[in-house]
Amino acid sequence: MFSLEGRTALVTGTRTGIGRAIAVGLARAGADVVLHGHRDDLDEVEAEVRKAGREAWRWVYDLSDVTRLPGAAEELLGRHRVDILVNNAGIIRRAPAARHSYADWRAVLDVDLDAVFLLSQAAGRPMLRRGSGKIIMIASMLSFQGGVNVAGYTVAKHAVAGLTRSLACEWAARGVQVNAIAPGYIATDNTAPLRDDPGRESAIRDRIPAGRWGTPGDLAGAAVFLASPASDYVNGHVLAVDGGWLAR
Repeated sequence: MFSLEGRTALVTGTRTGIGRAIAVGLARAGADVVLHGHRDDLDEVEAEVRKAGREAWRWVYDLSDVTRLPGAAEELLGRHRVDILVNNAGIIRRAPAARHSYADWRAVLDVDLDAVFLLSQAAGRPMLRRGSGKIIMIASMLSFQGGVNVAGYTVAKHAVAGLTRSLACEWAARGVQVNAIAPGYIATDNTAPLRDDPGRESAIRDRIPAGRWGTPGDLAGAAVFLASPASDYVNGHVLAVDGGWLAR
């Protein structure tokens, strides 16, 4: 029930971190993978997917260009049937709310929310026609909490949780499952400023019941579950993979 044989996944933001780990995890479960990046430096992740014995294709597109995104997505979907969409790509801008520029606010919302909606809409239409499909959003602990110095990112991730539930309400009866993964504090490029601050790093780690920061690989199993037939009756759920952060 966890096999992805015969399915094709589109994963955004696959060069490093969570996106790369999810793309490789889906490949190891049997899926062919369309690897997205905003620049064409996907050699390493493509090699990992092919090492798993699966096909890999590249889609190079800057998701901040939301005006052109619907057309670019339609062109891609004309070449590849996408059974699984993982909306992973995201950016973050750190600044106190009183100094958070509108340009940074807009940049974060363009990539972390608007592009997520537009890609889900584009991939969702053929899924709805077929009566099957899986869409996985990447939410955040900041889908539940306020955060510090990341107002735009927090708003976007709250909205991603809401979008997950909204699409599930519309699409579940038509065979398309829409769910989200909310990673805890994962050691990635996005969290490097936190890990480089000894006070913040220790304060965060001390609150995690698991006693450690997560790794990108900790998300792969959850993604395989939500992409597979094992989750066919899971709809509109935000699955926290957080080492117990929200439990404390």
